[in-house]
Amino acid sequence: MFFMKWHGLGNDFVIVDARRDGLADAPGELARAVCNRHFGIGADGLVFILPAAGADAEMRIFNSDGSEAEMCGNAIRCVARYLFETGGAREPRLRIATGAGVLVPEVIPAGGGEPARVRVDMGPPRLSRDDIPMAGSPGRAVNEPLAAGGRTFNVTAVSMGNPHCVIFVPDLDAVPLETLGPVLETHPAFPRKTNVEFVQLLSPEAVRVRVWERGAGPTLACGTGACAVAVAANLNGLTGRRVSVHLPGGVLEIEWAGDGHVYMTGPAVKVFEGRYCGAAGTALGKGAFTA
Repeated sequence: MFFMKWHGLGNDFVIVDARRDGLADAPGELARAVCNRHFGIGADGLVFILPAAGADAEMRIFNSDGSEAEMCGNAIRCVARYLFETGGAREPRLRIATGAGVLVPEVIPAGGGEPARVRVDMGPPRLSRDDIPMAGSPGRAVNEPLAAGGRTFNVTAVSMGNPHCVIFVPDLDAVPLETLGPVLETHPAFPRKTNVEFVQLLSPEAVRVRVWERGAGPTLACGTGACAVAVAANLNGLTGRRVSVHLPGGVLEIEWAGDGHVYMTGPAVKVFEGRYCGAAGTALGKGAFTA
């Protein structure tokens, strides 16, 4: 299987251009093998680029645990830059179909020795419980108490096509992410599980975030998570509508614009490419997926 390794602020992906041969057999099983950092290539997710009617391409992403995610903000920046720079799209502004709908990234040319960046129209945030989804009375969940792991957290729930549980804390370094992350991810209030973001306010224009990603665990960055954090911070009166989100892997610039859409800007970097030869018990599938 020919693959490329990309990352967005250290949130890393194995990307396969499958527009000719289609999705691999058993993609979830393949993702678990490929993403293994000791016995595979190593990544937070396995991404397939597929043909799409009415769009430049479709992106499907499988987490390192084999589950499929609706959307990934860092991955879509990587896919957009790859398509534009290899001729898969004629214009820097693309349309990419995802499980969260068709999204519109735009590649910003590199300058001053910096890598090219990608600005993505992530669409409007979804704030009602039904859209997240989250159990409870109809309406929004903003700064709402939630009991988990023997503690009570004030949570704000946001969907950017995938669910997020945002929690503001005074000291981010004191958060036991590896303990609380899985407890909140699988909380009964979230029937499809949830991504979890712990957030420390730095200023009215900046926040610092640690992420527990649904299906992947702690990651260096999360694009949809950064968008959800910016929306939640504004809803709680902590920031304006433009926010620099500082993640372990770097900074994403987020704007909740006047048109109601959230715009995310950040880098996308290709690391290397190669051929994956498979692992015992892993079905690579057909065509180009047979090593």
